[in-house]
Amino acid sequence: MKCRCLVGFLLVMVLALSVGAGETVSLWKDGAPGALGNQDHDNPTLTLYLPSKDKATGAAIVVFPGGGYGGLAPHEGKGYAEWLAEQGIAGLVLKYRLGSKGYRHPIMLDDAARAVRLTKYHAAEWGIDPERVGIMGSSAGGHLASTLVTHFEAGDKDSRDPVDRLSSRPALGILCYPVVSMGAFTHQGSKRNLLGDEPSSELVWLLSNELQVKADTPPCFVWHTWEDQAVPVENSLQFADALRKAGVPFDLHIYQKGRHGIGLANGHPWTKDCLFWLKEQKFLR
Repeated sequence: MKCRCLVGFLLVMVLALSVGAGETVSLWKDGAPGALGNQDHDNPTLTLYLPSKDKATGAAIVVFPGGGYGGLAPHEGKGYAEWLAEQGIAGLVLKYRLGSKGYRHPIMLDDAARAVRLTKYHAAEWGIDPERVGIMGSSAGGHLASTLVTHFEAGDKDSRDPVDRLSSRPALGILCYPVVSMGAFTHQGSKRNLLGDEPSSELVWLLSNELQVKADTPPCFVWHTWEDQAVPVENSLQFADALRKAGVPFDLHIYQKGRHGIGLANGHPWTKDCLFWLKEQKFLR
């Protein structure tokens, strides 16, 4: 009887480890460039939620939680990553630096780009296909995702850091009730935390990502709700329109019901629609 209990305990432990025990790694070993100090919020990290080997598809999604660039919402970070791991997709949650701690653009973009590069660099170790690394963000995290899909870089082939030699282009983007624009339809708190109190018109234009879409922008899944009172639905509508005009494949879903920040929302139809789309992108079997 004791042996049977021990076997059961070990099986539970193996299963827990197989879906990722929340291992956290720093984006830079020797401190992040541009750090304002050495506290926890000055050290951007990735927390891994890896699927069990029998479920793993080899795909990965780096998750950018929302929070107005002033905080990081757990249900839009760990919650999403655990859900992705259940589907067989590695979920990696980025703790990026925040405006509430004194950081401004381009620090957040630097953290997001590094997270994608680091995931590709460790692809073999983490059981990931480096060609299938996507990103996902909600609200202000959606703005960060829309920034990376429109501002990625090829990588510096001459860099002494092997991670920086890799491209920061994600294979796809998932934008959940995203802030996209820094213009008329922006979320003012996110804009202030990202750009400061009096950003230049050039900076506002550069970070209004509906104006930055190009033909090489990765495919995107974009969803929003009509009832969203915090971030106007126009953010998603204008971004999708820009994707269409640039010839970039996308799925756009506008649901009538749902407040801002609903996350997985206990069965809201966006999750099924997203999984269908991810299967079409070869992220799921």
